Amino acid sequence: MSKPFTVMFSAGEPSGDQHAAHLFLELKKQLPDIQALGMGGVKMAAAGVDIRYDSAAIAVIGVVEVLKHYGTIRRALALMQRLVAEERPDLLICVDYKEFNYKLARFAKQQGVKVLFYVSPQVWAWRAGRVRQYGKAIDRMAVIFPFETAYYEAENVPVSYVGHPSVDKAQPQRPKADDLLAFGLTADKPIVGLLPGSRANEIKRLLPVMLAAAVQLRQRLPDVQFILPQADAIPDALLADYLQSVPIKVTVIKQQPYDVIQCCDTVMTASGTATLEIALLGVPMLICYKLSPLTYWLGRWLVKTPFIGLPNIVAGKSVVREFIQHEASADNLAQETGRLLSDNAYAGHMRTELADVKARLGQGGASKVMADLVVAMLSGRA
Repeated sequence: MSKPFTVMFSAGEPSGDQHAAHLFLELKKQLPDIQALGMGGVKMAAAGVDIRYDSAAIAVIGVVEVLKHYGTIRRALALMQRLVAEERPDLLICVDYKEFNYKLARFAKQQGVKVLFYVSPQVWAWRAGRVRQYGKAIDRMAVIFPFETAYYEAENVPVSYVGHPSVDKAQPQRPKADDLLAFGLTADKPIVGLLPGSRANEIKRLLPVMLAAAVQLRQRLPDVQFILPQADAIPDALLADYLQSVPIKVTVIKQQPYDVIQCCDTVMTASGTATLEIALLGVPMLICYKLSPLTYWLGRWLVKTPFIGLPNIVAGKSVVREFIQHEASADNLAQETGRLLSDNAYAGHMRTELADVKARLGQGGASKVMADLVVAMLSGRA
């Protein structure tokens, strides 16, 4: 009998951990004996991937943050390179985490290991010339937005549009009425979601501002309720340090982000995959983000797109207001959230625009399409 296929995953962030986990679960439906190892988090481990390096230690974003963790990131890369050379997987699947995975992919190609890159770097936002570099380091790019294929086709890099995995993921587990009851929320009083991110540095920069905005909102709307879905990678103690210092109640819920979001009338959210998931659930929102001054300055210089929020990028226009760096103030967040709660026409228009964003992302099935692509590459058909 032939040896079962072995794939290696490299996912450095919570969103990549989720994408890889869903992909591996789909893969096992087609290839029950397939084995997987690599770098990831709790969701990949739960799906059956043999985690050789916990990515929680390197889930950082921004120039300063990367420099602070440079030694840890370098050791993680060395470990993954050694695993590629020693384990010689049938396929290396790099999930997002662009700079790290570019270096790992390039090493794997030198070792004669096939590479599939899942979730394209945002070459449409900055450094479009890197498409050629990635083309030399990988065997195929799997993109999650339909407009991304043109960038790779122009450079003759093999590319497949697989759809966005969040279309399938962003599904509540229970009816809204059941969630309201389970979370201790009152349906006839406004509910505001706080989504400060899935990384520790995001919590430190954004949660204090969101909480200050929440305090302002409570003064204007005494009945307003606040709820926060806690990301898997965020420890209880980190949230507690901030929540204990404010004179308002914030209900914290673990491992049920989509049930939390569907209960909300509006959401304050960090930029990232969560913005698209909120859009898919049709909930009005604002997007905010803060970076180190150096990272922000470099971003202003390098990034070519006028938006950072994925709903706005997909729509090609401003659908959701973005508050970046100094604009991400408690006053601004409180004012915009208050408008979304009180101006029905304004909130209704945003819901209509978010429904269009959802339609642009297609019918789902990305993990299944990705699994088909992996099987084709393993069998030599792609």
